[in-house]
Amino acid sequence: MRSSAASDVYKRQILYKSIFVFITILSYLCQKFRQMKYTTYLFDFDYTLADSSRGIVICFRNVLQRHGYKDITDTAIKRTIGKTLEDSFSILTGITDMDQLIALKEEYSEEENQHMNRNTRLFTDTLPTLHKLRRQGARIGIISTKNRFRIEEFMKMHLPQGWFDIIIGMEDVSRAKPDPEGLLLAIEKLKVSPEETLYIGDSTVDAQTAVSAGVCFAGITSGMTKFGELAQYPHVSIISNLKELVSPPPKYG
Repeated sequence: MRSSAASDVYKRQILYKSIFVFITILSYLCQKFRQMKYTTYLFDFDYTLADSSRGIVICFRNVLQRHGYKDITDTAIKRTIGKTLEDSFSILTGITDMDQLIALKEEYSEEENQHMNRNTRLFTDTLPTLHKLRRQGARIGIISTKNRFRIEEFMKMHLPQGWFDIIIGMEDVSRAKPDPEGLLLAIEKLKVSPEETLYIGDSTVDAQTAVSAGVCFAGITSGMTKFGELAQYPHVSIISNLKELVSPPPKYG
């Protein structure tokens, strides 16, 4: 028994060391390429390009209150933004039965049709940043746990249809972030390499996605995740707004 337990401990130590080495190497590469001109910029949507928190809170609250969950705060709801709807409802209610969670998700989708896009706004520096990246010749896309059709419906009010090189939503993948499927799918379809791609997001889920895909990550603190939480992951930079992404770094001395 002792020998078996010791073996398990040793295997875990090897695994942890391997993960640590991988993250260290990725962090080094991200820093090495910090000044390079990325060819491809892939963005999360909620709390990165846009603030849809008002619409999300309205949709969640309408569903939750119908089922007797009346004491859940707006902050608790906002903290789930970026997760799948099933995970979010499970966190907020404690429900683990998948059939119940899917039923709640379907109710939420009905609420979205009425409330989401009318209660979503782009951050003020979203369009200037996107246009500047486009003028520099960059490929630009979105990777989100939101449905692609919802993002396309909202973005066509601000940019011509087809302006983005790619948009990957929940209907395009079998596994949600932090699984790298969506990010890697975008890279494959755009025929670019992970090394020339920068992924920008506001949450630790986004940071984990970038790590899993072997892609450099830029964190942004425009959501509910604090600087220190994002800084625990390999990153090129952590910015407070999108314009810092295309602004030259400050010069000292």
